[in-house]
Amino acid sequence: MQHLFESEDYAWALFVGHIVLEKLLKAVVVNVTKSHAPFTHDLLRLAKLTQIEFTSEQLDWMDTITTFNLNTRYDSYKQLFYLKCNLEFTEEWFEKIKTLRLWIKEKQFGSQKNM
Repeated sequence: MQHLFESEDYAWALFVGHIVLEKLLKAVVVNVTKSHAPFTHDLLRLAKLTQIEFTSEQLDWMDTITTFNLNTRYDSYKQLFYLKCNLEFTEEWFEKIKTLRLWIKEKQFGSQKNM
């Protein structure tokens, strides 16, 4: 994600940022439920299964970040997304993704540094 951002490949940086949060949330779901995480890209759905209390702002962020998953989107949607991903937009969401990632890790894993 960081490398894509630095390479100015903003749409892909945000797409990978979504995947980073998705995989982290799925790890928490597995840790909490002791079973497989659902096959979904919906960060809100996954967040609800983690048993972590998220703020409404964090849930709003996740709702928007879920839209960064481009694999199943129509070409016209992808094109609009690529056009939206300028430096300012990407910097804002890049920071939100990093903030969420660190916050989730701290909530779930505490001071464990190896996660």
